[in-house]
Amino acid sequence: MKFIVGKKMEMSQQFQEDGTVVPVTWIHAEPCVVIQVCSWPNGQGMAVQIGCDSRRYLNKPESGHTKECGLLGTLREFSVIQTDLKRGDKIDVSVFQPGEHVDVIGVSKGRGFTGVVKRHHFSGSPASHGHKDQLRMPGSIGSRRQGPVQKGKRMAGHMGTDRVTVKNLEIVSVDLKKNRIAIKGAVPGAQGGIVSIQLRESQNVWQK
Repeated sequence: MKFIVGKKMEMSQQFQEDGTVVPVTWIHAEPCVVIQVCSWPNGQGMAVQIGCDSRRYLNKPESGHTKECGLLGTLREFSVIQTDLKRGDKIDVSVFQPGEHVDVIGVSKGRGFTGVVKRHHFSGSPASHGHKDQLRMPGSIGSRRQGPVQKGKRMAGHMGTDRVTVKNLEIVSVDLKKNRIAIKGAVPGAQGGIVSIQLRESQNVWQK
């Protein structure tokens, strides 16, 4: 299992040998340090915690947890079946190769308080036949039976800042000098957001 933590930088494009243009997202991933390696109580796997993003000030629990590996403010944990990594080892972008497919995990952009049209893609009400100021309203949320609003009812509310996983993205190129990875397509999160990249377990990619 290959994995690393980085920051989303920007979107760009690259030209392939046949001249086709590929949209890519650049991920800047400095060498990450292995903080701890532990096994699950049931003995059916292991967990590897890595850190990055050196910071000057941390609280006492955080500084005590990472002081031997440097004051690292960003920690992520990955599940593996078996690994040879140990505390203090470093992981850089050289572990990935162009053509491999990865899963990218990030936090989606925050949209604030939004209505049902933007949040749940409701079509809205007709603009005629007596509909006044009802174009973007949610409509009825219940009838005579079951007076309380049911759990999971799609209504207006806070949108975004959710943990999102985009699966099966292809690595287009790896820049070892600048510690960057070009991933085909869009990656969740805002510019400068922390993303986790891990190799997809199955490299069997569906094609048309």
